[in-house]
Amino acid sequence: MAIEYPGLSSLNGPLAVLEGVSGAAYDEIVEMTVNGKEKKLGRIIEVYEDKAVIQVFESTENMALRNTHTRLTGHPMEIGVSVDMLGRTFDGIGNPIDGLGPVLAEKRLDVNGKPLNPVAREYPRNYIHTGISAIDGLTTLIRGQKLPIFSGNGLPHDQLAAQIVQQASLGDSDEKFAIVFAAMGVKYDVAEFFRRTFEESGVSDHVVMFLNLANDPVVERLITPKVALTVAEYLAFEKHMHILVILTDMTSFAEAMREVSSSKGEIPSRKGYPGYLYSELATLYERAGIVS
Repeated sequence: MAIEYPGLSSLNGPLAVLEGVSGAAYDEIVEMTVNGKEKKLGRIIEVYEDKAVIQVFESTENMALRNTHTRLTGHPMEIGVSVDMLGRTFDGIGNPIDGLGPVLAEKRLDVNGKPLNPVAREYPRNYIHTGISAIDGLTTLIRGQKLPIFSGNGLPHDQLAAQIVQQASLGDSDEKFAIVFAAMGVKYDVAEFFRRTFEESGVSDHVVMFLNLANDPVVERLITPKVALTVAEYLAFEKHMHILVILTDMTSFAEAMREVSSSKGEIPSRKGYPGYLYSELATLYERAGIVS
């Protein structure tokens, strides 16, 4: 039976502290009820004796020390996955935002994923055709590998990402292929550009799109790439599809991590980013691969 804890000990930005907790675990998801009606999700990011520090995914607006009840779920962040997600649009934590109703999940998966066994990896030999000559001819995108695209302010990286989604294919192969597209911290007009471009070009039926807007909670931005990669792993390893994942842009993810780290009072590293940023990026990038 789940135990519900009334009240909070302190509230600082997206972080809430709960005292008198027993059996709490790191990375566990909690459900928070504000004023008896508004539901919010949070994640435990630190446990010390009977205290738990909770990272609230959504805005902490209307939350106070006395009007919030917290329930431990006993499991980490999970997302319901299904092949019906193809052609759908979701927010940063996997809730449908396209007005087509909820997705009937075939199963629920931990968004943190599992590390790939290096012995099970196959040597990457085939490529993904992007239709962009500079990529296909000079820095070919190989299946199971990562390809970073570095850009600066004012450069059309959004248009490039959309063009890759429109043109990407397996070449002459007739194997099943799909794209998981995740945008983090984008403005509303950029999100509409992506949505409109995919619809007009007719590729949206084989694209799963996750959109975290600039005005969405910053903590949600930390979950978005994990949710996208979890869906990609499900489609690839369980539905036997070749999947191209596009994450744009990772700078927004890093800045979100810096903001949350600062609110936790952690000692910053270079340019204010937390020291564990690089290992966090590695855990995302190394989820790509081909397994036998």
